[in-house]
Amino acid sequence: MKNRVLLLFLTLVVVIGFSLTAYASASSTTKITDLVGRTVEVPKEIGRIVCAGPGALRLIVYLNANDKVIGVEDAEKRWGSSGRPYAMAHTELEDLPSIGPGGPGKLPNIEALIELSPDIVFMTYVDIRTADNIQSKTNIPVVVLSYGELATFGKPVFKSLELAGKILGKKQRAEKVINFIKGIQEDLRARTEGIPDEEKPTVYVGGIGYEGAHSIESTEANFPPFSLVHARNVVDELGGWHHFIDKEKLLEWDPDVIFIDEGGFQMVKQNYQKNPELYRSLKAFKNGDVYGTLPFNFYTTNIGTALADAYYVGKILYPDTFKDIDPKGKADKIYTFLVGKPVYDDMKKAFGGFKRIDLEKTSVKKSLPVSP
Repeated sequence: MKNRVLLLFLTLVVVIGFSLTAYASASSTTKITDLVGRTVEVPKEIGRIVCAGPGALRLIVYLNANDKVIGVEDAEKRWGSSGRPYAMAHTELEDLPSIGPGGPGKLPNIEALIELSPDIVFMTYVDIRTADNIQSKTNIPVVVLSYGELATFGKPVFKSLELAGKILGKKQRAEKVINFIKGIQEDLRARTEGIPDEEKPTVYVGGIGYEGAHSIESTEANFPPFSLVHARNVVDELGGWHHFIDKEKLLEWDPDVIFIDEGGFQMVKQNYQKNPELYRSLKAFKNGDVYGTLPFNFYTTNIGTALADAYYVGKILYPDTFKDIDPKGKADKIYTFLVGKPVYDDMKKAFGGFKRIDLEKTSVKKSLPVSP
């Protein structure tokens, strides 16, 4: 009888032990739904992360969680900090171990992920099958984030910030970042939406990077810095997004004001030297209404730079409406909030900064490396 009681007691101890272990295991994780609709079980406490894909690391920096990053893509190292304010503000990230090549369509190295053993992998621009495959091979949770179809700053970015903030214990910071971006959008809207079209100059942007640097004919419809200030972009009639136009079309439009994305300025300068007559026949060049904007499309959208560009564009197009704005100071306030440091001077040194451009006199700054 005593043996039976002892056996029963031991059995209960074992059962309870297994139950408590299972409960502890279950309570240490939580299930989330990522931006491609996958259900992923992630740890509740996360101290080690890696980011792969265009813009993934940027979102983590915006959340002030870069101290949790333990490895980066080779592309982040190869490019250095050029053109990406989050990298300019945190050059220490370049010294972290490699997780693979990086760049569009380049997946992280499975062996490197296993060796580093992060608590979670954040990725962008991968489909369900790819994310599931990496997760199954590494036994590390993979969470997919998104910038949306056109990589602007709408719902997908906000949802990504909310999700990553929840996972990393940065919920309040995520809310602040989202409200900060929305607040700027609202300020720009309120300043410009009431201006009649007949009082607005027509505008054009050239030198837009698209799988590399390009000259004046590389442009964009629905260009975010223009759209944010309700500018009359002559290219909007074409619809869509990026366009390579004929020079004859640019002459036909003959916009009042031309902006040049300084990431492609070297190409524009070289093109001007080969064919100055084209530029000299445009009234914007005749009148000195040509201005440089900072490149923001490098490893997808650098949101802070796009917002800073919008204030500069607004200052040029509607000086009375933006008379209280110092574009350089505004840029640094945006950078400081999003990435932790005022890096406008670094961007200016690399690309030229906010200024009127005279192609006869302006020296050539460097172009961005090839990037999406």
